[in-house]
Amino acid sequence: MPPSAARISGILMRRLQWTLAGLVAIAAALPARSERPNIVMVFADDMGFGDPQVYNSRSRIPTPHIDALARQGMRFTDAHSASSVCTPSRYGLLTGRYPWRSRLPTGIVNSWGGPVISAERLTLGKMLQAEGYRTACFGKWHLGWDWALKDGGYLSSELDGVNVGRDYESFGRRVDFSKPIREGPITRGFDRYFGDDVPNFPPYAFIEDDRLLGDPTERMPVHKSQRGGPMLPGWDLWAAQPTITAHALEWLQERTTDRSTPFFLYMPLLGPHTPIVPNARSRGKSAAGPYGDWVHQMDSILGAVVETLERTEAIRNTVVIFSSDNGSPARSGIGTVGGTGTVTELYSHVPNAPWRGLKADAWEAGHRVPLIIRWDGQIQAGHVSERTVCLTDVFATVAEILGVPVPKDAGEDSFSLGPLLFQQGEYARDQVVHHSQRGVFAIRQGPWKLILGNGSGGFSAPTGRALSPTEDDAMQLYLLSEDPHERRNLSSARPAVKHRLLAELARLQAGGRSR
Repeated sequence: MPPSAARISGILMRRLQWTLAGLVAIAAALPARSERPNIVMVFADDMGFGDPQVYNSRSRIPTPHIDALARQGMRFTDAHSASSVCTPSRYGLLTGRYPWRSRLPTGIVNSWGGPVISAERLTLGKMLQAEGYRTACFGKWHLGWDWALKDGGYLSSELDGVNVGRDYESFGRRVDFSKPIREGPITRGFDRYFGDDVPNFPPYAFIEDDRLLGDPTERMPVHKSQRGGPMLPGWDLWAAQPTITAHALEWLQERTTDRSTPFFLYMPLLGPHTPIVPNARSRGKSAAGPYGDWVHQMDSILGAVVETLERTEAIRNTVVIFSSDNGSPARSGIGTVGGTGTVTELYSHVPNAPWRGLKADAWEAGHRVPLIIRWDGQIQAGHVSERTVCLTDVFATVAEILGVPVPKDAGEDSFSLGPLLFQQGEYARDQVVHHSQRGVFAIRQGPWKLILGNGSGGFSAPTGRALSPTEDDAMQLYLLSEDPHERRNLSSARPAVKHRLLAELARLQAGGRSR
């Protein structure tokens, strides 16, 4: 007999009461609005799941500061970036929205490309600015700019989408570096920016706010991972990250002296992405060659940030978040300083252990990343969460911590991690949509994962093209709870699961949101 209307009403009322009780409990655990916490996010570039020792007991790289952060906060073992490559992953982190919904449906923004985040979109930085936070970004932006041209106007007037095409060098020769660069970080939620936009793309120079520091009158030759293009005289690849780190720590030190104004520091690191340029202090610190030393240097930067917060006692009310934009492009340690990231077998360290694949892939190694969040007195130290989460969730998590409602047209794919962090209430995410460099979709729901492609979907698999639902014989279906290495394709054996996941993905794509 079907349930009565009264019974249904009672069930819905009890569920509403449980939900409200959970939200009240979370709110009670959070500080008052007058004591809103600082937010510090250190975001590695191409760091694999198996690089930090706390994630991989066989790692040959000392990562004492990442490991310590895990002891002092919550470590997630099933966290995923919004994409398996750089630009879209950053878009998802800062907007809480899947990047394939943006102006850049596949790939990355290339040299001289335009802004990926639209001017009207609410970002994490804008949300915090509206709440009175001082905000800054130090490091790799890689979300596009609008460059002024020598003959007048801006590149945006010539772009049909985000990218300029493959003739990067001809566009570079037309840029007027004496003029401000529009539509960068300071128009997307940051009061301050200092960095090297993309360390292996021109221009090879520092950018402060919206200005290039100096005139790039020299030229970087095409060399392995480096694209040719304008370069500041004497540009030193080895000095780029240390210079950016010094600026970030100086800003952080200044902000910690003003206890009346909360701050947001977003620090997207240059490594361990190529060029692999560990400084003298880091060389030889790992047993994984220059690649391992470069990872170790990124760990030391996190350590310097945390040390500043602890020394100034700002750590008492600061949320520290550490993660990576995607997996590593290397199967093992890389042996050439300043090299391309070419796969070699010189070292036994496996950056993406234990997952299948590499950066850019739809397979797990492309997007399963370290994620650690510390907030003293609020998050249980040393706790480990095995729930499947996505970095788009950072947006809604920060909003909940601040008590700020997320507008309907923002954070469309963001679910607060509050129930997991504070162990109160129910985490609402039911599935995660993955996306490879070549545009191959995958969907994860519970232990099941469906890949709409016949390969990895990344750099190393030209046959890994995206498929339409009518080509379902070539799809990949894995039961990760029994087959974490994605070796047994159950697409033909479990058609009901496959079609259920296909329908769920189609619903999320058509609906424009998952939250």
